[in-house]
Amino acid sequence: MAVKDPWAPYAVVTAAATRWTTANRGASGVSVMYLYGCMGQWGMANRTAPALVLREGDRGELERLTRAATVMASTAQRARIVLLAADGVGNQVIADTVGVSRPTVNLWRDRYAERGLRGLADEPRPGRPRQVDRVAILAATLDPPPASLGVTHWSSRLLAPRVGVDHATVAAVWKEFGVRPWKAETFKFSTDPELVAKVTDVVGLYLAPPDNAIVLCVDEKSQIQALNRTQKVLPMAAGHAEQRTHDYVRHGTTTLFAALEIATGKVTGLCKDRHRHQEFLGFLKHVARAYPTQELHLVMDNYATHKKAEVRDWLAANPRITVHFTPTSGSWLNLVEVWFGIIERQAIRRGTFTSVRDLTGKIRAFINGWNRRKHPFMWTKTPDQILERIDRKRKHVSTTSH
Repeated sequence: MAVKDPWAPYAVVTAAATRWTTANRGASGVSVMYLYGCMGQWGMANRTAPALVLREGDRGELERLTRAATVMASTAQRARIVLLAADGVGNQVIADTVGVSRPTVNLWRDRYAERGLRGLADEPRPGRPRQVDRVAILAATLDPPPASLGVTHWSSRLLAPRVGVDHATVAAVWKEFGVRPWKAETFKFSTDPELVAKVTDVVGLYLAPPDNAIVLCVDEKSQIQALNRTQKVLPMAAGHAEQRTHDYVRHGTTTLFAALEIATGKVTGLCKDRHRHQEFLGFLKHVARAYPTQELHLVMDNYATHKKAEVRDWLAANPRITVHFTPTSGSWLNLVEVWFGIIERQAIRRGTFTSVRDLTGKIRAFINGWNRRKHPFMWTKTPDQILERIDRKRKHVSTTSH
């Protein structure tokens, strides 16, 4: 936004007075003095106010208020006014820059000078404070919207007229009670008849691993796409996020097999074109070569390729390797899923790949870098805590009417 020059009118008046004086040299001195008197009055009204003196330590807090995302816009605006005033900027220039009136600038200058940072807060408003029935708003939120609205959940603007308040008040009550109607989560109950035994087995392995043995969490991340954008990615710059085209070109897929050593965070990985039991067995042999002498305990899910006869036969021929299966629909117990989330966020989702070979090369580069900065993966919940939470969820579902 262009800032007006506060001295421009003064310059216009001065030029007019000079022209008038030149053209009317014999005129009454009173008329000439009148013009210059007007100029003087204008100059007094528009002179630059002295710089506002900040209290010790306040500048940093004021600058934080202008940047913080959680601060009200009005508070950030007041902080900006005070900072500009402290820098010696004139009141009219501040008003034009911030987008407020000049009396508003004077108000917040004076309030800060009198009370410091406390002066930037709103004063209590006169009259009886408005009463908001927060419980009624919460209760209305928890009831599903009527069918006539044709929506699946409330928004603050839909609910506000029904409870007689503005939408900002509804949003404030939601924030206070931690209610988020726009958000939905998913869950799935395991139907595994050995749920308790498998949870106890796997979690017990995490919390108290066997002596002189290595616990590895094994799984595959399939169908990783080698996607390339149709235009060059524009890099991040000050004030601008990284930008990329929404359209892309597919160059094929790969499957990443990974084994996470929970005690250290080390990852053994291998990329394959397919994810059949043949590729999985090949990866198990690769892991066995990486740990040639140690006793291994492998945590894996119930994917069909993990239970093929060829895989079972190979495991039987290698008794130093013991498999621990997670419950059906319980792959969240496998800690390698956490690591898959890390590589997805840090190397794959925003990556650009010109070929499958390029993709697998960058995956290997990430694994090598990860193993240089690795850290242990710690499990904190006991089997009893997990099973108790599952039971609570089952009871909640059974008693919910909708």
